[in-house]
Amino acid sequence: MKSEMAKRRKALEKENARLKKMVAEQALDMETLKAAGKGNW
Repeated sequence: MKSEMAKRRKALEKENARLKKMVAEQALDMETLKAAGKGNW
């Protein structure tokens, strides 16, 4: 049982890291588009 929980936790941590990366990339894209819209590039 503990082994299964450890595997599940590891999988969730990996998924969490992937989602955090996606959010960071999306935020960067949004900032880039805002800057482009203002002509700051």
